[in-house]
Amino acid sequence: MMHISLGPVVMILLVAVLASIICRRLHIPAMLGYLVVGFIAGPGWLHLINQSHATEFIGEIGITFLMFSIGLEFSIGKLKAMRRLVLGLGGLQVALTLLILFILFAVMRIQLTWAFTLAAAMTMSSTAIVSRIMVEKNELGQHYGHMIMGVLLMQDIAVVPLMILLPALAHSSDGLILQMGKALLTMALALGLLLVVGSKIMPMWFRLIARTKSSELFMINVLLVTLGVAYLTQLAGLSLALGAFVAGMLISETEYRYQVEDDIRPFRDILLGFFFITIGMKLNIQVLQSSWLMILILGALLVILKAAVLFGISRYMKENTGDSIKTALYLAQGGEFGFVMLAISGALKLISLELQQAAIAAILLSMILAPFIMRSADKINKLLVKRSWDEQAVDLQSILVDTMSKSDHILIIGFGRCGQSIARILQQEDTPYYAIDLDAERVATAKAAGEPVTFGDAKRQEVLQAAGLKRANTVLITINNMTEAKHILNNIMLIAPTMPVIVRVTNDDNIPVLTNMGADDIVSDEKESSLTLASQALLSSGKPFDEVYQIMQRIRQNRYQALEGLFAGSDDTVSDENIHYFRQAFTLPPDAFLVGKSVDDLPLDKLKVKLLSVRRNAHQLRKFDSEFRFKNADTLVVLGPRDKVILFENWSLQGTN
Repeated sequence: MMHISLGPVVMILLVAVLASIICRRLHIPAMLGYLVVGFIAGPGWLHLINQSHATEFIGEIGITFLMFSIGLEFSIGKLKAMRRLVLGLGGLQVALTLLILFILFAVMRIQLTWAFTLAAAMTMSSTAIVSRIMVEKNELGQHYGHMIMGVLLMQDIAVVPLMILLPALAHSSDGLILQMGKALLTMALALGLLLVVGSKIMPMWFRLIARTKSSELFMINVLLVTLGVAYLTQLAGLSLALGAFVAGMLISETEYRYQVEDDIRPFRDILLGFFFITIGMKLNIQVLQSSWLMILILGALLVILKAAVLFGISRYMKENTGDSIKTALYLAQGGEFGFVMLAISGALKLISLELQQAAIAAILLSMILAPFIMRSADKINKLLVKRSWDEQAVDLQSILVDTMSKSDHILIIGFGRCGQSIARILQQEDTPYYAIDLDAERVATAKAAGEPVTFGDAKRQEVLQAAGLKRANTVLITINNMTEAKHILNNIMLIAPTMPVIVRVTNDDNIPVLTNMGADDIVSDEKESSLTLASQALLSSGKPFDEVYQIMQRIRQNRYQALEGLFAGSDDTVSDENIHYFRQAFTLPPDAFLVGKSVDDLPLDKLKVKLLSVRRNAHQLRKFDSEFRFKNADTLVVLGPRDKVILFENWSLQGTN
């Protein structure tokens, strides 16, 4: 009889738990802990876990679920909105980095197939590390945040054709072009069939499963679709990961996308952790000791070359220096898909064991350094930008000279589009103002045109004082970065606590925080655009101007509470992490759990959601008495945190959450 032991699986689970605990304590990504622990506990060092086909298969399933998650996030609408950054900046980054690395490796006399494999693996950056730190720093909404996510999205897309090319490269050079053409044709046919047929079947199939009111069956169905579509692409000669990506895309078009994402996350995270442990297990300490020079060369090439390429492309595309520097620093590391490509290449004999080990170690080293580089990016950026500005002899002394004669002026912090628009209005009304901005090029151009603006970091108290904060009439904070806005507001309150401060917010979650910090007024980009359009609509409908003005002022005085809540859409540019409340609508099928029940039966307080209205036929119901009962085809509109809204929808349909 074949003896099957749970020992390796139990050991992997043990080291995964220990790695997660240690990483949380040290505030580093768990993925790095998995890699390091896999190396320590694996055959490369302590031999606590033996490498086998079973452990390799578990790791491959982990990548399958990762690609499925990326498919869930993939949106044609989002891609169109970001096409300049995705196809331009991201496309050039992938193409140029791959080409330059390939040429360098070829010059180093590395075999061409090895050189291509190595270059492809090192072209990728870490979506997991970069996105996590950007969320922590609240930077996804910044322009450089969009630049970074555009590049990462392009890299995720590029992984698919690259993983198709790798098996083609494994064939003899005589039939390489034929094999590559065959692989691309197979991919096109398989994807076309799956997308056309799947887009029609998937919504109906998930509605059928949801009507069973079984959360267990829904979970099993998610696993079936993920692995089933992956298996179909494997039968077509493509990868499991590609199939999972397609499955995610198909489900992303249904109304069950967010529920599926929540259901699949535990499987993805656990199995992906297994994958990184298996990658760490591939490292062999003897090989690393003998290849330390190659590891350092590859690591230096990866970080320096990728940063240089990204900075050069960004400047070529007319992005400002500060955003270009940050984008380059944030993406100057290897990524998880580099490990995937190296694992596939090793299995296909496309790279030597020694070079594979050195590349894995180099990517791992760059990923360990990445959080430290990213957290130092602001200091590095200021140093480099300030140095170029120092060449023009602008410092605190010049700010003092400029503002010496100013009093009762409007101090504008941030001279971007919003700040400049405000300045033009103030100028037309002969109202004195002075502006501070951190974009040296913008300041130089504006100053040459006679604008009262200077380069300076408003987070520094001495800059605010030099700009005449205590003599100012009002301060306007117009910058996009809400973290920096809070820092600036805090400094203003320390220096001049009675100073009227008006803050522009790009994320409505910051309204109560900034109000509590001392801001006299908050202006929301999204809400003010809505109010302006609503005002025009009311005026056009015949309402008198005074009445419209009072309505808008009442909404502003209540901090936009009447506008709370959003319906989520595929083209939203605001990240999910930055939206606290969502407005969601869903329709009850005939056999929904909620049909026949009253409003008193709803777990609104427990789930912390609010029922805004119920649409029945052509009527919108907002008040409910004790006789009211929910019916088939009622559409409920609810407001609350996204996860709670999802739980409420599940409860309404299936009776479980």
